[in-house]
Amino acid sequence: MKKWNLIIDVEKCENCTNCFLACKDEFVDNEFPGYSAMQPRHGNYWMNIHKKERGQYPMIDVAYLPVPCFHCDDAPCVKAAKDGAVYKRPDGIVIIDPQKAKGQPDILKTCPYGAIWWNEEEQLPQKCTLCAHLLDDNWKEPRCVNACPTGALQIVKLDDNTMQEIAKKEDLRFYNKSEKTKPRVYYKNLYRYTECFICGSVAVTKDDITDCVENADVILLDQSGDKVAETKTDTYGDFKFDRLQPNSGTYRVTINHPDLDTKEVTAELTESVNIGVISL
Repeated sequence: MKKWNLIIDVEKCENCTNCFLACKDEFVDNEFPGYSAMQPRHGNYWMNIHKKERGQYPMIDVAYLPVPCFHCDDAPCVKAAKDGAVYKRPDGIVIIDPQKAKGQPDILKTCPYGAIWWNEEEQLPQKCTLCAHLLDDNWKEPRCVNACPTGALQIVKLDDNTMQEIAKKEDLRFYNKSEKTKPRVYYKNLYRYTECFICGSVAVTKDDITDCVENADVILLDQSGDKVAETKTDTYGDFKFDRLQPNSGTYRVTINHPDLDTKEVTAELTESVNIGVISL
């Protein structure tokens, strides 16, 4: 059977908050019986956007991570809710019943992603419904996807085998993969938020004039001396090695240019680091 899947491209998200505002526009002051009660005007983020800054001035990378409900196939909230207050539909969408779930605040604690919110006035746990009321009314996409100007959000309805093929081909990943909840929200370019980089610049000084060194060979070696990656400096003498694991220890960076000296520096990687200007 075909099921709904949300694909989020971290590289395309610019934190415009259109998805968040579209969600508010749809659900604040609007009740959809069987799907959801009214969303509170304040304090609920059914589409939450996290921010991650990597590196140090002047080489900084900022990524934004939209986080809705992940509509997990093995959802802890479904297991923990009493009287079937949270259930999974055959099309993959997880719904919190706006009547049965009243007075069950413990449902919030079951979500490892923090995607369930408490409506104090209604005494009700709430979350993203993937605009199921609209999809059931033959809409092709939920409001958040419809409002995204950069194409960072995409929704597809596919059988599981086809979805897994796409995930493998496009290197789609789950956020916080340690949670074995089988989410139906996939991320593209997730490394921008979860992994680290080592970067720097190469320069040379002659006759009191400092210039950028273009096309220098830069090699990244791990603690064992094995080559991890290699690249060349750009027009501005900059280089960058991305997709490295945080807290992965000491790396050696070797810079070589046929017309200049060879130099090696070390970098201790806890979080993303700019090792600065290296003079040849």
